[in-house]
Amino acid sequence: MELPSELETFVVHFGEMGSRWGFNRTVGQMLAVIVFTEEALNADQIAKMLSISRGNVSMGIKELQSWQLIRVHHKPGDRKDYFKPAGTIWELALQVLSERRKREVDPTLSLLRGQLMNEPGEYQFATERVKEIHDLLELFNTWFEDIHRMNPDSLKTLLKLGSGVGKVLDLKERLTTRDKS
Repeated sequence: MELPSELETFVVHFGEMGSRWGFNRTVGQMLAVIVFTEEALNADQIAKMLSISRGNVSMGIKELQSWQLIRVHHKPGDRKDYFKPAGTIWELALQVLSERRKREVDPTLSLLRGQLMNEPGEYQFATERVKEIHDLLELFNTWFEDIHRMNPDSLKTLLKLGSGVGKVLDLKERLTTRDKS
């Protein structure tokens, strides 16, 4: 199975984005091949499409499975494992965000919580900044949990509101300020 030329640009781009998402370029390219191919693919097919070793594919598959981005699919009469995306594009995006939170935000929050349990001592300014960062990350976590529970249609609607939400909040603030006057 050859990589169709019209998909090559996407595969290369996913490889570059993979390194920004938290995994290497080859794993990003593997994810792209799996996402953009209608049929489930086995490791040999992925290796051939990307011109990489079978061992590299095996390690990449383990990485994608640890991120919960792909799932195993079996074909009757075939002992090979085939791989498909572990959900819709929306579900995959939320999963990447969830894994990034688990790998980046949660350890940082643990560090900040530990620091806040100590006495501020002579570094009151630094302690206040640590508290601000902690509060921001906690707010982000709460927001993310709310977003993660939303169904994709509601989430799409929320995202389409975009800056409209800011305008409503500005209007509310102006009305509240006016009522206090």
